[in-house]
Amino acid sequence: MPQLHRLALIFGALCLAGQANATNVFRLEGYGPVSRGMGGTSAAYDVGSAALVANPATLGLATDTSRLDLGFDLVTTSRLKITDTATGETVRSGHKDITSAYFAPEAGYARRSGNLTWGVGAYAGGGLGTQYGKSSFLSRTPGGIDTGLENSSRLLVLQIPVGVSWEVNDRLTVGAALEAMWTGLNLNLLLGVDQVGSLIGQNRARGSLVPVLGGIPGLEGAHFSLSKGSDIHSGVEAWGWGGRFGMTYKASESTRVGASYTLKSHLADLKGRARLTAISSVAGQIPLSGDISIVDFQMPSVLTAGVAHQATENLLLAADVSYIGWKDAMKDIRVRYTANGGGDLAIELPQNYRDVTILNLGAAYRIDRWTWRAGASISNQAIPDNMLFAVIPATPTKHLSAGFSYDFDRANAVNFAYSHALKQTLSNSSLPNVSTAAPIRSEHTQDNFVFNYTHRF
Repeated sequence: MPQLHRLALIFGALCLAGQANATNVFRLEGYGPVSRGMGGTSAAYDVGSAALVANPATLGLATDTSRLDLGFDLVTTSRLKITDTATGETVRSGHKDITSAYFAPEAGYARRSGNLTWGVGAYAGGGLGTQYGKSSFLSRTPGGIDTGLENSSRLLVLQIPVGVSWEVNDRLTVGAALEAMWTGLNLNLLLGVDQVGSLIGQNRARGSLVPVLGGIPGLEGAHFSLSKGSDIHSGVEAWGWGGRFGMTYKASESTRVGASYTLKSHLADLKGRARLTAISSVAGQIPLSGDISIVDFQMPSVLTAGVAHQATENLLLAADVSYIGWKDAMKDIRVRYTANGGGDLAIELPQNYRDVTILNLGAAYRIDRWTWRAGASISNQAIPDNMLFAVIPATPTKHLSAGFSYDFDRANAVNFAYSHALKQTLSNSSLPNVSTAAPIRSEHTQDNFVFNYTHRF
């Protein structure tokens, strides 16, 4: 595990300044430029080494002996706007251009030997992020105190899979992958006194520090900071494992069907250091440092089925349907905090995510050395309106995508895809996730890019 830890730190060190914004909730809307360009489809055709984090059976569809893919994802987040619907004040997540976007590298190697194909890789599996600064209405208490405390988030999920596929016969191929997973989270969050009171009233805030907070004269709110203030390091982190298996079946000379199942992750509790700051109109800010953990924070199970049809010699069509088990994975965000000098606090922030069904559609057309791709995806909304947090804007449900590949020769190619999340608007005026003094509306669009270089040998 120490070797894997060093690998994750090297991989994470390449993630430049900026925060990842949510795509399909916390998951990317397609892995690698081939899948991303075709609307996130991946179940029944060759998507390169990204098959390791999609349908590992499709590793066996490659015609090359060996393949190396090196590239990166880029997520821009400048078009996330939060509005205080009571006052009309607005704040945007603090990314203005491509230089402040979020970069996540990806790498994969696959090798074929007879009926067996194996591969190994490292990929960003998902994330989210916001950066609202210290001076917006989100940093103001219900009583009007400007705290100067930050509201932000950054979640990154890394996957390091090893997988195999086996060509059972000329029609059926099966595959499986096992992966190490690492998750890191930075979070700065201000809860107003009305939110704190609502959590206590719903028995969602417990522990010996509850009466201590309640006894502070002029209490206006509480601010949690579990962040190392770095774009590389995380305030809390954990290792774990995940995996998936799948199959493809050649139904005819031109049509192939595929299916895969990704297990719900098995991550340890995210642990680290944090600071709890009570805000008082009488005593000012009262900071208290301690240990914190996010309990049972998991990525969901995913069941996917799809079909790929070679309509003509040059035209490939694909369609997938995925069912994602967010309801089981994200009911509450469970926080456990222990102060240095003693005292504890247990908080359960309600989320109550719904399960999500995603329809992915894609097409690819080859002309000489070029392959042009386009696609779309649509899903239902995972987050109930009254559960929305400004720092957890996992709201996009509709994406359009396009991309291309260019083959320099039989061995070398570049691949690119662009995905646009259409504008999604959600509002929340309900305790405990927003203060009744600042009901919010979230407007969210974003642009994602992915690029890689492929070497076949």
